Formats: sequence, structure tokens, C-alpha cells
Amino acid sequence: MLAGVMAQPEEESYEQPILEVEKRIEELSGFEDEIKKREIERLRQKLDQLRRDIYSHLTPWQKTLVARHPRRPYTLDFVAQLFEDFVEVHGDRLFADDPAIVCGFGLFHGRPAAVIGHQKGRDTKEKIHRNFGMPRPEGYRKALRLMKLAEKFGRPIFCFVDTPGAYPGIDAEERGQAEAIARNLKEMATIRVPILVTVTGEGGSGGALAIAVGDRVNMLEHSIYSVISAEGCAAILWRDAGRARDAAKALKLTAKDLQGLGLIDEIVAEPPGGAHSQPVLAAALLDAVLRRQLEDLSRLGPEALVRERYLKFRKMGRFAESGA
Repeated sequence: MLAGVMAQPEEESYEQPILEVEKRIEELSGFEDEIKKREIERLRQKLDQLRRDIYSHLTPWQKTLVARHPRRPYTLDFVAQLFEDFVEVHGDRLFADDPAIVCGFGLFHGRPAAVIGHQKGRDTKEKIHRNFGMPRPEGYRKALRLMKLAEKFGRPIFCFVDTPGAYPGIDAEERGQAEAIARNLKEMATIRVPILVTVTGEGGSGGALAIAVGDRVNMLEHSIYSVISAEGCAAILWRDAGRARDAAKALKLTAKDLQGLGLIDEIVAEPPGGAHSQPVLAAALLDAVLRRQLEDLSRLGPEALVRERYLKFRKMGRFAESGA
């Protein structure tokens, strides 16, 4: 079955065998018949194997679809699992609050910490309220306000990246979108407390990077991180957004690609079937990584943190000289 699915021209069908088995399990659930129970157990084993097989052979475009999955856990889902006593902070003290970025303080294994992350919406009403996870300048300024508070009180900063990109609307441009992003890049480079960044879904261009200058930059296994969306890239290069699959491959936007290029530090494993299939387990897997990294970074003083962060980003990038 798997080989046939993977060969289908419509790559969006990668999850169809999983959905079919899940539907069959749901149909059989509730029956007390022993034969039905044995069939459910068999189907669950088949489902687990399907998830492992399919999700270990995803193309870059399919990973893009997984990163955008409507049930994928967002920042507040991770906050609920990883932090205690979380208190959200609102507003940038300049213009307004931006619900597309969530900021606040909480306890990470008993240690006070700052949390910053993009937040998309689940239903239509929330998507509009959160602006589909695309921040305006006030969102980035709110994030910077929280970072400065965290630095003042010696709190580590946890950033969760999941955005198609910064909001490109005229109102955002009028209020200094580019300046807000650039200022965050500059200020994050010199923050004197540990910064741990995790790309949990989409890492879209400067809208992602504005909260992603960290001492450790992680990516969930099926997340993506790129300078432009696959559709946008295809529209520019080939004037055909339908070639998004080709663009996704060329962009090298998967976690494995980016780790190979030295742009991220660690890939965080996801449960079979992606983080959306078992969000609590996904959070537990991330928790172990963040806890270990924070312990390592806590051994460094403020000056060493800033120096190592500077060197980390300065050595990124590869080029080849042409003889022409």
C-alpha cells in the first residue's frame, strides 16, 4: 500500500492511508465483541507501522504540509506542557498588543523563564484574531520588551517559531515592520541570558528570524525554515506557484538540510505520525532537549554567552569562488 501511495502524483495524499485506518478504528470502537477488539488492536498496530513508514519517507514538500498541519501544536500548546504558572504579558508600550506573538513568564522545571512564540489560530475566528500567526511590528516590539525584562532579572528565554512570515500589510509597513525586525536581530545578539529557539512549524523568513537569534536553535523533525515560502519562490523563479514542490526541494528547508548546512544545532524527534498525532509526547521529547541545553548554557557567564552566540552566527554561510 505504501509504495502505491508514495508514487501518486498528488503528494498531498501522503496521509490518506493513515486517515482510512483511523476511520476504520473509530467505526469499530464501542463494540464489546472480542473479534472486533482483536481487529481494533490489529488496526492500531497497522496504523503505527503506517505512520513510521510514511513519515520516514516524506519529501520536502510533504514536510511543508506537515509543518502547516491544522492540528500541529502551537506555542500555547507547548507552554501548557512545558511551563508552570505561565502569565502572559501584553502590549509593546508603544502602540498595541499583537496576538500573533505570545509573550510571558513561567517556570521551567522550577526555574523562572521567559517565553516568546508565534501563535496561529485553530478556527476561523481565532485565525483572524491571531492574524494567521503573522506578526505586526508591535508583536516584535512586545517580544523585545519581554527579552529586556528577562535579561534584567536573569531569566533564560525560550522562543517558539511558527509563522509564514511577518505581516506584509501597509499598516505594518507604516509602523516600521522592517525596523522592528532589524532591531530584534541586533538586540538579541547581545542579550546576556541564555536564548533557546525551537522552530515548531513554519520558520518563514525575517518574520521567524526576529525571535530566532539564539544560543541553541532547534527544529522539530518535520518543521521547515526558509527565506521564502515554496509557493513564493516558485512564483518568482518560474512564475508558477504550482511548482512549489520543486521550490521546496531547491530551498533546502527541512531540518536535515539545515543541520547539514550548519544553520541549526539540533533536530528534535517527533512521534510517529508527526507532532500533531501525539502532541503531549512531542512536548516531552522537546522538553528533554531544552532541559539539557539549558543546563549546558547555564554554565556560561553573560560575556561568554554573547561571545559564543556572535561566533555561532558569524561562521554561518558557505560560498565558492568562481574562476571566471
